[in-house]
Amino acid sequence: MKNEVNEQMGLEIKRARENAKLTQEQLSEILDCSPQYISLLENGRYCVSTKMLRTLCASLNVSSDSILFPGKGKNCLDIISYKCKDLSDEQFRLLIEIINRYIEAVTLKISK
Repeated sequence: MKNEVNEQMGLEIKRARENAKLTQEQLSEILDCSPQYISLLENGRYCVSTKMLRTLCASLNVSSDSILFPGKGKNCLDIISYKCKDLSDEQFRLLIEIINRYIEAVTLKISK
């Protein structure tokens, strides 16, 4: 049955899938379900179960909050996480080092 909450969640699921550059068929293979099920979720006809939501979010590399509460308290962490997913271990280690040094420098300036 279609309702407003299911429709909004469906739109966010579709947006996350498209951002991950996956088709409904590809996502259904990852989640071990049918493409029809993905279509029904995205169109607000089905409510996603808690178990499926967790699997879906992990597969699409998004937080459950971005699906359940779109636009509320959003920050750039989802975007940063998505951009970092293809970094090698060494590249990721360097990024963490840069971030840590930046935070140290900013913290020093603020505390002086």
